[in-house]
Amino acid sequence: MSELSELIERRFGERLEADLPPDSVPTLRRMLARGVRRAFLDKPVEPALLRTLCAAALASPTKSDLQQGDIVIVNDQARRAAIFATIPDHPWLAAAPVFMVFLGNNRRQRQIHAWRGKPFANDHLDPFFNAAVDSAIVMATFIAAAEAVGLGCCPISQIRNHVRTVSDALELPAHVFPVAGLAVGWPARDGELSLRLPLDVRVHVDHFDEADLPARIDAYDRRRAAVQPYRRQRDEARFGRVDAYGWSEDKARQYANAERADFGAYVRGQGFKLD
Repeated sequence: MSELSELIERRFGERLEADLPPDSVPTLRRMLARGVRRAFLDKPVEPALLRTLCAAALASPTKSDLQQGDIVIVNDQARRAAIFATIPDHPWLAAAPVFMVFLGNNRRQRQIHAWRGKPFANDHLDPFFNAAVDSAIVMATFIAAAEAVGLGCCPISQIRNHVRTVSDALELPAHVFPVAGLAVGWPARDGELSLRLPLDVRVHVDHFDEADLPARIDAYDRRRAAVQPYRRQRDEARFGRVDAYGWSEDKARQYANAERADFGAYVRGQGFKLD
């Protein structure tokens, strides 16, 4: 059994053997073995390297060549402190050599319409959606590029918990919004490989299929708990303690608490119509 097959089986619980071009194996191995990194060496990331990785990220696919995913490299300590203050449960962020924020930018497209004297005829949900997807693709591509040179990364979606504070810290104008942050640095230790839902839950053929989903989720809960048990049960004071605490129980408890209820208002405040 190949190393790639072992990684797939470990992460997804399914054994696969594919005939792969040899030069693709290192990239796939890195992707299948990746784990989140939250501890970094006290070692800078050279600006030229960081800019090269940004170039690789911005070479990614983009909707209709509109190029609506932007990057802010946050070096200024006051701006970083303002953002990190909104995420107090991540004190390790302050030690990250690089902190970036990935943006959706539909502003530039609107500016081009004004400069070229053309109507902006699609002022509805789609511009926001396209810019958000472009930004997510740019971030995912940046992570792949960064890990290819040995860097570690940790996405930070919690910057949207207090999105107005983050937006103000970055001086974002109308029709520009933060999608996620990213901590980057030379890893101080190996990342932990998180077990994922089985492929047959997330990969559909010909039509959407959720047959036997409760049983499949239950099996995943048991498999993951056997290998990666949660160190604590979320919000015990509210929900109590259970004997079988798995992924689905943790995610249900997590989203039983309201958060980012103001994000829609923020997006509208940035000038987007979400019809």
